[in-house]
Amino acid sequence: MTLLSSPRRPSLFSVRRRSTARLCSGLLVAGLALATGCSAEDDSGSPKSKAASSGASSSKAAPTGTSADSREHLRVGGTTRAYLLHKPTAPASGPRPLVVAFHGRGADPAEMRELSGLNKAAKARGMLVAYPEALRKAWGAGTAPNRKRPDPEADVRFAEALVAELVRTRQADPRRVYVVGFSNGGSMALRVAAERPRLVAGAVSVAGQLPTGRAEVRPTGPVPVMIVYGGKDPVRPVTGLARPGPAPKGEEPITATMSARASAQAFATAGRTKDPAEQARKGYDHTVWRPGAGKVPVELLVVRDAGHTWPGTTVTPPKGFGPASKSLDTTGTVLGFLKDQAPRPAANTADTADTAEASKSPERSDR
Repeated sequence: MTLLSSPRRPSLFSVRRRSTARLCSGLLVAGLALATGCSAEDDSGSPKSKAASSGASSSKAAPTGTSADSREHLRVGGTTRAYLLHKPTAPASGPRPLVVAFHGRGADPAEMRELSGLNKAAKARGMLVAYPEALRKAWGAGTAPNRKRPDPEADVRFAEALVAELVRTRQADPRRVYVVGFSNGGSMALRVAAERPRLVAGAVSVAGQLPTGRAEVRPTGPVPVMIVYGGKDPVRPVTGLARPGPAPKGEEPITATMSARASAQAFATAGRTKDPAEQARKGYDHTVWRPGAGKVPVELLVVRDAGHTWPGTTVTPPKGFGPASKSLDTTGTVLGFLKDQAPRPAANTADTADTAEASKSPERSDR
């Protein structure tokens, strides 16, 4: 089925989003709208989103009224990677919690900052927020290589190196590192949590699921995880996308994903939680896999009236991405969940060696 009656997308996008618009348009024409993996923020076309995009190459004040974020660079494995860094203005009495926030496919760090509203909420909690930038505007959330992405591990190494750098230079607390993401970025956050459970103290995915099939990602240890998903998501349904169609010529293959519930269950199994308890709340259905002694929780929130969106955002999603929702303050819920989790155990010898090795590889280049 197609989401739009015409193969042409509405003229809502800035020049720098045209390649993503062509990707989404091509998929719609082919009747593959469910497989795009495109994010609501990259296609929103709102004046605010355009302003954020146009300022991506230099430091700009966040739209929430907080202090300007710095655009920084880190050289990892011979490639220079970029990220935005938000630092609370109040002095820290000790190491700060760190949130690494992955943008959606076709978007950029400034758009993720605006879509999520993380700066203001993180400031109130004394958190650092890093918004890494993907290569070619997409994350390697799955494990299968392809011609466009011959090294599917590169983004995981970037995440590790970024954390090591911020621990070393910005007082980030290595015991309180959290990963968050939207859409393709949500799947990336889940991959980091699944494959590097000793790196993070918690993970949240909004509109992102675990890859399956050739690109399968399997959780390898206990990590507190929350998945927030729209019950009316037409882009990548809450039930998953096991058989995506072919991508347009020249684009990366479309990654198959399991359902939102199966994604949560995979982490619950790795964390050896108890059987899930379900509760219908106002506007959303809440499933909790409660931890056993010494274990960690996993939560799934399905927002009934939400499409492929960040529920509670001020950014209006474009036509074709389903309804926006005000039924949940996702940002407050996400950070509240993460802050409630216990810090990771103090680093053992292996952890210390891993962190030290990761900190040697990147070369910082602020500009």
